[in-house]
Amino acid sequence: MEDSNQTSSGTFILLGLSNVLHLQIICFMMFLVMYLITLSGNFLVIIVVRINPKLHTPMYFFLSNLSVLDICFSSTIVPRLLINTLSRDRSISLLGCALQMYFHLTLGATECVILAVMAYDRYVAICLPLHYMNIMSSTVCAYIAIGSWGSCFINAAMHVGLAFRLPFCRSHHVNHFFCELPLFFRMSCKDPWINELLNLIAALILVVAAFSLILISYIQIISNILKISSSQGRQKTFSTCASHLIVVSIYYGTIMSLYLRPHSASSPEVDKAVSLIYTAVTPMLNPIIYSMRNKDVINTIRIKFIRQAENH
Repeated sequence: MEDSNQTSSGTFILLGLSNVLHLQIICFMMFLVMYLITLSGNFLVIIVVRINPKLHTPMYFFLSNLSVLDICFSSTIVPRLLINTLSRDRSISLLGCALQMYFHLTLGATECVILAVMAYDRYVAICLPLHYMNIMSSTVCAYIAIGSWGSCFINAAMHVGLAFRLPFCRSHHVNHFFCELPLFFRMSCKDPWINELLNLIAALILVVAAFSLILISYIQIISNILKISSSQGRQKTFSTCASHLIVVSIYYGTIMSLYLRPHSASSPEVDKAVSLIYTAVTPMLNPIIYSMRNKDVINTIRIKFIRQAENH
């Protein structure tokens, strides 16, 4: 019985964000609005890129990938959060928890890679413009996208498979609003040092390598921008990168603070707040940030949607 695994009961209990009724109602309304903005904003970006032939470029191809990721990422977490916020029964099945953890890891890691690829795309476009279409050809972009998604699916399968081999006999209550991997290490009654080591190695390779690519790309970009003589030219060139820099800062800042710090420095409430930022807030902000600072997207929306609505 000492090795009695929580898998024997087949369920976990997600404690969520709050047990205070009026706070639950406020949270429900807030996250519902955020989720609807996430879906509508990201679907709008995908549609705009699809209907405007001028946007059929590598930059917008990866922006569409990012929008698909944000829709899926948010949909993995927020609907369950909405249900549990107002429900008395906050249980989640073993399979449901494993699937949520799997898709959370997959989509989160893929977003890290895609953001790094987008930085490299900007580097090639600004620093190597004459070779841009050869380096970032449609075939190369497709291979990069497939490789990014595929490798992250495989990586997540390894971590989730190993995590659910651990015996969870300490508690079946998860002090979070979704099934996040590090929490399950602390719930195990067996020392999960192998899982933690593999998780740290994967996080270092993925997050640090991707962030290094972003850093190197922007060092080269900034160096190239400073060589431009006119201030107007520098501003115009940098404006194509500004949106991406904002998104990277928010996303990587939260991911690194959560996955690359020692467990001794973590607290449940801080972990929940940080997780909310990258699972609910960032997917909502991404299409807003990219659209507000992108004349091509704004013009397409104005021409295709607003004018058509006015004509009708």
